[in-house]
Amino acid sequence: MALRVYNTLTRRKEEFKTIEPGRVRMYVCGVTVYGPAHIGHGFMVLSFDIIRRYLTWLGYDVLHAQNFTDVDDKIIARAAEVGIEPIALANGYVDEWRRDITGLGVLPPTIEPRATEEIAGMLEMIAGLIARGLAYEAGGDVYFRVRAFEGYGKLSRRSLDDLLSGARVEIGEQKEDPLDFALWKAAKPGEVSWPSPWGPGRPGWHIECSTMSLTHLGGQLDIHGGGTDLIFPHHENEIAQSEAYLGQEPFARYWLHNEMVQLGGTKMSKSLGNLVTIRELLDRGPDDGQIYRFMVLTGHYRTPLTWSEESFEGARRGLERLRSGLRGRDATAARGDGGALAATLATAEGDFRAAMDDDFNTAGALAALFELVRAINRSRDEGVPAADLGAAQAKLAELAGVLGLQLESAGDTARDLAAAPFIELLLETRAELRKAKQFALSDQIRDRLKALGVEIEDGPQGSIWRIT
Repeated sequence: MALRVYNTLTRRKEEFKTIEPGRVRMYVCGVTVYGPAHIGHGFMVLSFDIIRRYLTWLGYDVLHAQNFTDVDDKIIARAAEVGIEPIALANGYVDEWRRDITGLGVLPPTIEPRATEEIAGMLEMIAGLIARGLAYEAGGDVYFRVRAFEGYGKLSRRSLDDLLSGARVEIGEQKEDPLDFALWKAAKPGEVSWPSPWGPGRPGWHIECSTMSLTHLGGQLDIHGGGTDLIFPHHENEIAQSEAYLGQEPFARYWLHNEMVQLGGTKMSKSLGNLVTIRELLDRGPDDGQIYRFMVLTGHYRTPLTWSEESFEGARRGLERLRSGLRGRDATAARGDGGALAATLATAEGDFRAAMDDDFNTAGALAALFELVRAINRSRDEGVPAADLGAAQAKLAELAGVLGLQLESAGDTARDLAAAPFIELLLETRAELRKAKQFALSDQIRDRLKALGVEIEDGPQGSIWRIT
């Protein structure tokens, strides 16, 4: 089965075919850095991190760009409130964002362009649109002529008549048409600005992403991603200015949009103030970034994620169940033949891939992993040979890693694997001591291992171990 993705542009799932064989050019709209990032932003960045990881696992060379909007009306307003320069405010939140996504286990983008570092490219693109008659200067502002682009509204499925009924012209704007949108904004007194052929000013929001895509990814994209709240007007405007400038379509072959996080049935957002910041989440405990990732995986990126303490604790328990598959085996002699485990192992990767090939169905992928965990745990209790158990555990760890999950909660996989033979030798010695009723020595081995972070669990089928 080939990978199929849901394309917002066509409103259907389509077979995934790249522009250039073996390479994916993916642009994901990043954050506007005027305040702390919340777990809604975390949902977005985790969704596309998982998509990127899966595409890489399939063998694609993924070139992933995600921008920072570091000059904007909101940034200027917040900087004025706290009494610092807008660029300094933005720089601080850029650093905070990078710490946050590291805590969530998100791979850094291949390219992280910033609006303030891309001004020259934006000016070139704006000038090109003016030269083509698709944009015009008015009082130091530059606007895009929406009616000059025939396909406007094709992403959001909105007609020009419907848009016109809700359009308005702000004070000071000199638009030819209420539908036109700003490419360049003339600077107000005291605002941060850059020189341009139309006077000092700063870029409009939409032009930055089109310019960055053109500069860093070569124009046309395989995937353009972001939240559903960006479909209109941001992504609609990106399509218009990009396809008008390039003279070709589509600007992006596949448009992928993640849904929003909800808190109490309402979309989580900075403007509403109903948010949990990523930093608050990560400060709760060293493993909570992984737990939130697991919580995201239990749903689908195109389905709203409802945040509650109950759902978070459920994700914690689910992750622990998944991690139980990597516990050490019974140290007594092998009794099972491993046939049932081998059968499950033979189908696990296929089931995992079938789910992920269906528009990145992470819940289905987790179901395949849990089936493998159940087989591993049954086989461990039956005392299957160490080699059979180890092969199944290695596959479990590999597939979980495709989703960005770290099943080795101690955090040092290499150390754990290197220590395993010695731990099992000690458990075999301990088992012999227990048979000989030398319980004091047996307990000493257990206590010393516990002090080193190795937990021993004794049961009717023998002893198992795990690193805590």
